Formats: sequence, structure tokens, C-alpha cells
Amino acid sequence: MITPQLARALQLTGLVWHPTSGDLFIIDREGFEGDVFTVSDMTIEAHEFDTGTVLGFNGTTEWALDSVAIDDALWMPAEHQLRALLGATFRSLRRSDPAAGASRIDDDGLATGEAYEVETVLAGERRVFVAADAADAYAGALLELIGASTDSLEADLG
Repeated sequence: MITPQLARALQLTGLVWHPTSGDLFIIDREGFEGDVFTVSDMTIEAHEFDTGTVLGFNGTTEWALDSVAIDDALWMPAEHQLRALLGATFRSLRRSDPAAGASRIDDDGLATGEAYEVETVLAGERRVFVAADAADAYAGALLELIGASTDSLEADLG
């Protein structure tokens, strides 16, 4: 699962979420830190109204939350969704070899395990995005793709 910071960055680019069963999200309000929810036909359903999408919580017994506006929910796209959004720009996902020096630093400042590399090709240029988690590498590549698309559109309009 990607970090909330990357999810928020994707949301700020204008990436639109159309909730479907199995999607993960967090409620982007105080008091819900660390809680991750799953859209499900049985418990959390997306309801479309003229005023917008509302995520309805059906039969929740843990706490009293009937629904939340989609504007208060932050989509946490899964690896397969991020890869699909990369479309034809996606080339590969591979694990970096820690023995070759591709390691990351943990919270204690120690080098640890592997990293993941997502390779894309955009406008004929090869780009590689590295992160400790494969989903985060996909998200970084998607942020770059959206940014490049926006830059291209602005150049065409300018």
C-alpha cells in the first residue's frame, strides 16, 4: 500500500477516484489516523448522488459512522491500479539487488534489504523510479507521468 503522502500528492494532481469494491481508503480527518478501510459491497458502498459520491458504512457496530463524503476520503491505490494507470509507459518492475549497493535506510539509519525499481518510457526517454515498496515506486512513476502530461498540455496551450 502506498503512503498517505503519495496518495495525497496523486489526489492533488487531479487524479479522480471512482470507488469500486476492493479499493482501500483512509478518512482524511483528525481522529482517523492509521485506520484503513476497504470498499465492499457488504460493508462500505459507494453511493452516487447529484451532489457527489458518498461512502456508506452499512451495519457498522464498532463506532457510529453512517457515511463519509468522498472529499473526506483519500484513495490508497493498489499496485495493480497504479500499474494500469501508467498504461503504455510502463516497462518493468524489478527488485534491486542489495548486494549491488541498492539498499535503503530504515528509521534507525541502518541500511536494509531491497528496493523496487519501476521503469517507464515517456516521450522516448527511459525513467526509473526507486522506492522501498513496489507500490511507492509505481506511485512515483505515476506522479511523474501526470506532471509530464500537464506540462505538455500547458505547452500546447501556451
